[in-house]
Amino acid sequence: MSDMMENKGVVETTDSMYFAPLLPWQRELWSQLTQRVLTSQQSLPHALLAAGMQGMGKRAFVWRFVAWLLCHERDRHPTGACTECESCQWLKSGTHPSLQVLPIACMPTGMDHADNAEKLSSKATDKKATDKKNAKAVSRSTLKIKVDDIRALQPFIYQGGQGMRICVLDHAEQMTVAAANALLKTLEEPQAQVHLFLMSDAPAQLLPTIKSRVQQLALQTIESTVAVDYVTQALGHTIHREAVSTAAIEQLIQLASGAPLAAIAMAQAPWYDKRALWLTTWQALRSGKRSSVAASDYWQNQLDVKEFIQLSEMMLLDLRRVCLGLSALQNDVNLTAILDVYQPHDSGLVAFASSLQEGKTALQQNVQEKFVYDKLMQELASL
Repeated sequence: MSDMMENKGVVETTDSMYFAPLLPWQRELWSQLTQRVLTSQQSLPHALLAAGMQGMGKRAFVWRFVAWLLCHERDRHPTGACTECESCQWLKSGTHPSLQVLPIACMPTGMDHADNAEKLSSKATDKKATDKKNAKAVSRSTLKIKVDDIRALQPFIYQGGQGMRICVLDHAEQMTVAAANALLKTLEEPQAQVHLFLMSDAPAQLLPTIKSRVQQLALQTIESTVAVDYVTQALGHTIHREAVSTAAIEQLIQLASGAPLAAIAMAQAPWYDKRALWLTTWQALRSGKRSSVAASDYWQNQLDVKEFIQLSEMMLLDLRRVCLGLSALQNDVNLTAILDVYQPHDSGLVAFASSLQEGKTALQQNVQEKFVYDKLMQELASL
């Protein structure tokens, strides 16, 4: 699995996550950790934290390392799990007796959520509708880790003489305070051959007492040349079938805050090549050349409203930068030229940002997409 889906807010949980190729910027860390394990199992830290922004590949690294640690043939396969031993087969089936995962929705498995939901429901006759409903359930799923979840791990952690045991806590920042305090006991009293892996997109939200008791994996530093090469190869020198320059790749990486996988996901997103069109629509709305209703009807045929919100957030970010006197991140659209003629008031930018957040909330509450689109176009017209 790649972290590409992280950037889209979707939890991708396929068993390929365990056996995906090692990302180029992770090779040195992989070598360091595997050597520590192969030379002395006791030298591996009891608890490790993979933290940082989405799109850096932290989940890809952790799941691959977990598979390797559990692999029965790891001594003969230092670059990754063998994929064939009993342990690897258990991982593929999602039934490994030495692995516990919280939240359970983040457990990698060979059966995707949509297929599973379809098989469990005899009423699932429309697969497209089922997939859409399920994707929403996963993205909104209860990712919170509660105190009872941590307590339920205790028998697994403290059972002696059972060989290596691994606990993975994804979205660790979603732990309740009570859950975090319950986890502290385990962190303070390490058990032999028990390893904990915490993953977090927002480590600042973790309790300081938790962060002080785990060792953070060095996964956030990626050399620019490595990132450019990786993104270029992944995209095949094209974005939406259009040839792209190195400058365009560098812009993508900058827009993605240096995260290569997020840059790739952005380039492949349906909204990315509609940034200039967004500016054209904004100018047409602002000048009164197009009504908000007409603009809403048009865009409903162009993008899903969630994708339009992503596009708008990107454009709003650059609008605010330029209005603050900073350089634009996007050099391939005429945003700066437009703002030389007209700059929106800061209050308008704040109001539009609030409308985007309200739109996300409305969609979670099953408000019709047309109503959300209509509201956003009205706000964009007054920006």
